[in-house]
Amino acid sequence: MPTDPLMPPYPQPDMALFLDFDGTLVPLAATPDSIIVPPGLVPLLQQLQTVLGGAVAVISGREIAAVDRYVHPLRLPCAGSHGAERRRADGQQSQLLGDGLEHIATACWQLAARHHPALLVESKPSGVALHYRRDPTLEPQCLRVLEAAVAGRPDWVLVRGKCVIEALPAGINKGAAIAAFMQEAPFAGRTACFAGDDVTDETGFSVVQQQQGVAIKVGPGASCARYRLGGVPQVHAWLHTACARLTARHSLEARV
Repeated sequence: MPTDPLMPPYPQPDMALFLDFDGTLVPLAATPDSIIVPPGLVPLLQQLQTVLGGAVAVISGREIAAVDRYVHPLRLPCAGSHGAERRRADGQQSQLLGDGLEHIATACWQLAARHHPALLVESKPSGVALHYRRDPTLEPQCLRVLEAAVAGRPDWVLVRGKCVIEALPAGINKGAAIAAFMQEAPFAGRTACFAGDDVTDETGFSVVQQQQGVAIKVGPGASCARYRLGGVPQVHAWLHTACARLTARHSLEARV
């Protein structure tokens, strides 16, 4: 274990690695489409997948198709839309749909039309996200509109993130997605390790720590996670070191 209690241990060969995308693997940007993928991320993820026997998954608020575009040509196991969609390691994909999505999306678009271009509506197959990063003062209005849109609809919940509020089918969260992966090959029987930066990652941290795994909060802010990394550069440095150690061990075992 590390001497600094906040510095996470490096993944071991028997671990399952779960990684948030925005704010963890790539820096946050003003809009979801303006992110810049750091050089070397795709080959790093590919090598980690090799040395961990395929037990690497992205757990993201983005839809799976969007994650795929940024990590092409990889098609990693992935939970998209906070787990509303999920692609298993064997390629099978599932999606949970909620009734009333069109009504909620319309309410978001109507609000955005009054505040364009400050607000951004991100429609997803299983939900809708309202981004106000370009004008954080709009947060109260965004919350009021979405609360009204889901009022009387117990099958929908609101999820708060960094300058974003998202409507999702009830029961959907990153913790549930990680728990589902941990029941399947190649994740089953391993120790879970999850890194994320946002409040939406807290359910994942809780599930991982309940299973005696490693939960890593990225960046500042209160968290139930035991370990912490400063930001995206520190995550990449940690992953590169872990990958080098795992690769060296993998090569040594192959020669024995």
